[in-house]
Amino acid sequence: MKGKMRKVLAALITTYLMSNATITFAMPLTLSIDEAIDMALKNNYNIKIAEKDEAKAQAALKSAKSQQDPSVSANVSMGITDVNDNGFERSNNNNIRMSMPLYTGGKNELNIEKAKDSITASELALIRTKENTMLDTITAYYNVLEAEKIVAVDKETVDNYQEHLNDVKNLYQAGSTPKVDLLRSEVELVNAQQTLLKSQNSYDIAVSKLKNIIKFDSEDAIDLLDDVEYHAVERNLLECIAYAKENRVDLKKYQVAIEQAQKDIDIAKGDKKPSVSLSVGTGWNKQILPDHANHSLTAAVEASWNLFDGNITAAKIKDAELSLEQAELEYYKQADAIDLEVREAYLNMQEAEKRFHTTKVAVSKAEEDYFIAKEKYKAGAGVILDIIDAQLALTTAKTNYIQAQYDYASYKATLDNVMGVSEEAE
Repeated sequence: MKGKMRKVLAALITTYLMSNATITFAMPLTLSIDEAIDMALKNNYNIKIAEKDEAKAQAALKSAKSQQDPSVSANVSMGITDVNDNGFERSNNNNIRMSMPLYTGGKNELNIEKAKDSITASELALIRTKENTMLDTITAYYNVLEAEKIVAVDKETVDNYQEHLNDVKNLYQAGSTPKVDLLRSEVELVNAQQTLLKSQNSYDIAVSKLKNIIKFDSEDAIDLLDDVEYHAVERNLLECIAYAKENRVDLKKYQVAIEQAQKDIDIAKGDKKPSVSLSVGTGWNKQILPDHANHSLTAAVEASWNLFDGNITAAKIKDAELSLEQAELEYYKQADAIDLEVREAYLNMQEAEKRFHTTKVAVSKAEEDYFIAKEKYKAGAGVILDIIDAQLALTTAKTNYIQAQYDYASYKATLDNVMGVSEEAE
């Protein structure tokens, strides 16, 4: 009877909860590495800023081109004048004037070309910003995967120590092992649990960094679909360096800066040349609007030539020449930096590749060593230190193997980045 009452009560409670409560289950965000990159490229603030720079360069080009177009000005002047207390006289002067440059010593044309160069530079800067965002996303994606696997290894270590502690307790209760083994096993378990807590925190931080890069503003979990795959790099170091110097868009940006500096020299030299402009205007006075009896028409071609300016133009030319030398040095400096970046990434990748192959073998040997040590201790033929050493070696081998995998993948992605390998570059 009591059993039936409990069942009825349970059914009533279940019915109440289903009718009065809404239970929601947050589904994790499943994310491939390509999807993560797309989200980052769409939402990254640095990219948005670079896009604004490109738009500003387009506006500057329009402004430079407008210097070649005609300009129209209008002036209206109305007033009254009292001369020697003879009464007020009204005055009214009006004119409309259109002017257009005919020749500026090449300065306007060069300013337009410089504005076009600025657009090219902003486009290259945008591509490089996207490349760096892609690298940041890939690295963050791999860091989450690596942290997740490290957590799994540390969890396995805790489980192994827990299993070993249970064995030690049974042996201790049977009088087959001293209490010091029991105490040491308990300490090792607690230490392993502390390591697990740290690795779990590292995983949470890695996830937060990835979310920040892709701008995923949610507390929902993420489930990463892709994992690293080993692909050997076919190019040697010198080929990678040559490729980088040919394809790095930021190096091309420094080449554009050199071209702009050369144009600045020609613009400064333009001040030594004459300028010619055409102007057409009309004017009238003593009334608001012109009529056939009160207006004038003027058309003129004006030329001006600065014969002496106190060496200001010479100083501008010298300044532009120094700016050109500086731009060339900046180019060589960037080329050297790219050379070093490629060498570091290539050598780091090679080192990780070697670790990847050697640590894979170490894992299988460490697993066998741990199994032997555990079975010997159960049989009473081993000591607890053998278990601890074997477990430490196993954890280290697995951790090293995981780190080597993701180090290789990250360094390879870095090498692609410093070489300028990207969809935009290709």
